[in-house]
Amino acid sequence: MSKGRLEAFSDGVIAIIITIMVLELRAPHGADWSILRPLMPVFLSYVLSFIHVGIYWNNHHHLLHATRQISGGVMWSNMHLLFWLSLVPFVTAWMGENAFASNPVALYGVVLLMAALAYALLVRVLLKHHEADSPLARAIGSDAKGNLSVLLYVIGIVSSWIHPAVSLVFYVTVTVIWLVPDRRIEKALKQS
Repeated sequence: MSKGRLEAFSDGVIAIIITIMVLELRAPHGADWSILRPLMPVFLSYVLSFIHVGIYWNNHHHLLHATRQISGGVMWSNMHLLFWLSLVPFVTAWMGENAFASNPVALYGVVLLMAALAYALLVRVLLKHHEADSPLARAIGSDAKGNLSVLLYVIGIVSSWIHPAVSLVFYVTVTVIWLVPDRRIEKALKQS
């Protein structure tokens, strides 16, 4: 099957996710700078989530660029990823509105963890449809960054009930790890 519709649909869903998140940013009543201070948790939650969703969009784009064919399993694995990403606006709003309280920070981490696992599943399903020496297979390799991300999310979730700020450090660390786009796929495509 062609991957064009899958790419277009995924891009549309991710654009909607970002739109929903930004709509949660409500303008305060008043023109004084001090009125913005209580909104900082909401804004910081939005920034962190925007970067996370942007990272997924970027890596998803690279992943599908290296993909030659898809199947029904790939389509359902992609929907699984989009499901978890679609929950990001909810957990972002809950975490921001509650100034990084333990339970919202934990649930935020659970959603990020599940999105990471869903992305890993999508990669595995795609690899089943490609030869062992394909650019995609060569690019993915052992996926150390993905495995490290899962570990950091789990530690962040557990930390949320000890001190939510520590959890945020783990979530931000994953963001920093992935902020530079995954160049493995670009390199593998240039080599083939």
